[in-house]
Amino acid sequence: MKEKSKVANSNFNHLSVLTNELIEFLEKLPKSEKKISCMIDATLGGGGHSELVLKTFPEMNVIGIDQDPQAIEAASKKLKNFGQRVKIHHASFSEFNPLEKVEVLFADLGVSSPQIDQASRGFSFQIDGPLDMRMNPSKGIKASELITKLNERDLANIIYKYGEEKLSRRIARRIKNDLSTKGHYTGTLDLAYAISGCYPAKARHGRIHPATRTFQALRIAVNKELDALESLLENGPKWLNPNGLFIIISFHSLEDRMVKNSFSTNEHLVKVTKKPIRAKLTEVSENPRSKSAKLRVARKNNLNY
Repeated sequence: MKEKSKVANSNFNHLSVLTNELIEFLEKLPKSEKKISCMIDATLGGGGHSELVLKTFPEMNVIGIDQDPQAIEAASKKLKNFGQRVKIHHASFSEFNPLEKVEVLFADLGVSSPQIDQASRGFSFQIDGPLDMRMNPSKGIKASELITKLNERDLANIIYKYGEEKLSRRIARRIKNDLSTKGHYTGTLDLAYAISGCYPAKARHGRIHPATRTFQALRIAVNKELDALESLLENGPKWLNPNGLFIIISFHSLEDRMVKNSFSTNEHLVKVTKKPIRAKLTEVSENPRSKSAKLRVARKNNLNY
């Protein structure tokens, strides 16, 4: 591996993580397969990972999937010079079914920088925007609708389950009380302020923002992310040829736990990485968000499935 990280920057203004590590595993594919190989990039984003793969392996084709129309637009521009080697689908990977089996199935489960940094998407508790949080802005219910629809108990359960937030009941009570008195939150900062108020004063200025876990939980619930991941883990092996690689990058413990368990117990997979691969210090210095990334790899066994 070269010392300098091959961090890919796209028109989507997103730094792809663990790119060196992805390339290293693809280089281990048998040469006979590499000549006819195809990779499904189940979370195409701005196309950073796919661009590097296409450049590194001239015989590799890519099928890109993403439910975010902004990502599709950015990736289409970024990858247009690769012509017929790239096919892009606007869909969730939970809804996708490839026509042919492939050698590599890859997914980067992290929320992209543009989704976080664009106020209009409603993901950020540091930039004011509407309480939306949908990956696909034309589909599903907004976060504002979700917190209105759920009762206090169900809202607390979501915040605890998906955000692992210990103060979930206090936060849910505050949110529902606010909605009953003022009708709605004006935006993400208004909600983040209310959540922060549920924390003791000395805990409001720690390393992690008080709203982090609750916003994560609402985003996961709005987009049904864990349901989608469960579907990918169940169906992914069916998409792979024998000895094909299943590679997933996750960013929080809930996802990583699901990936770890699936790769360890699925009878059609052989675990390749005993422990998750983490970003090296050089990459973390270039892209701090890579610090929480974990890469796991499994190989499809030789059974016909």
